[in-house]
Amino acid sequence: MTDDQQGYFFTLITMLIWGSFSLIARLNAYWQIQVWDVLAMRFGIAAMILLPILWLKKDYRFLFDYRMVLLALSGSIGYCVFVYSGFFYAPVVHGVVFLNGTFPLFAALIAYLMLGQKVDRQTGIGLSIIVITLIAMTVMMSMTDGGFGVGDAMFVGSAVCWGLFSVLLRRWSFTPWQVMSGVGIWSAVLYLPVYAMFVTPQFAHAEPLHLAVQGLFHGIAVVIVATLTYAKAVEKIGLFKAGSIANLAPFIASILAVPLLGESLNPIMVCGLIGMALGALQPWRWVVR
Repeated sequence: MTDDQQGYFFTLITMLIWGSFSLIARLNAYWQIQVWDVLAMRFGIAAMILLPILWLKKDYRFLFDYRMVLLALSGSIGYCVFVYSGFFYAPVVHGVVFLNGTFPLFAALIAYLMLGQKVDRQTGIGLSIIVITLIAMTVMMSMTDGGFGVGDAMFVGSAVCWGLFSVLLRRWSFTPWQVMSGVGIWSAVLYLPVYAMFVTPQFAHAEPLHLAVQGLFHGIAVVIVATLTYAKAVEKIGLFKAGSIANLAPFIASILAVPLLGESLNPIMVCGLIGMALGALQPWRWVVR
């Protein structure tokens, strides 16, 4: 395959995993698997796979860089605690709106505060659409019985963590392999002892098949496969194309959640999806290019 064909192929794999993430994470609520157990499986399985590879490669000095610990705390542990909790309390469409939709806003804000980086005109238009959509949704949700719930707040928290993680990645020059390995291993080192001391596992209350699906998907597909395929996609076709196409996945997942999980889409969430998709994906950039 040509470089472009390889890039779109890797982007497709990334899309499938990122889109499935919202749906499979939401299944924890239906399968009654507690968030802390899912995180233990995710971090534990990823570390068990990555540690032998690092040992064989004889390339593990970067693990002792304190910046890896900060990346693990923000982009892995912090993000995962918020996002999995959010999907436990709120439907998939809420996650797409309040996580995938607000992430560009927080990333731009944190980049400005930490790096002094100003947004360009096109990004400014996208962020303005996101802010207007958030204000409109807040007003409409306050007029209904549902309102802004705990799950929605969790998604906003995860967007802040992912925005901080993205800015730190931009500031520090690590390779995709180092980021994946360092973040995966440090997440296990930091989280698993706390889990063992303070959490009572509830594996006995879940089906073995359900546990296997969650553990393998989150520990291997999300942490390892999607990281590498996205990095390769960016290398082959560039950040804008790869990012724009791959970011469509969560929005598609919110629609698939209706027939697959029996969730509903009310007019407020539909308006939110449209506004956040326009602001986050900025489709007019394709026209300009």
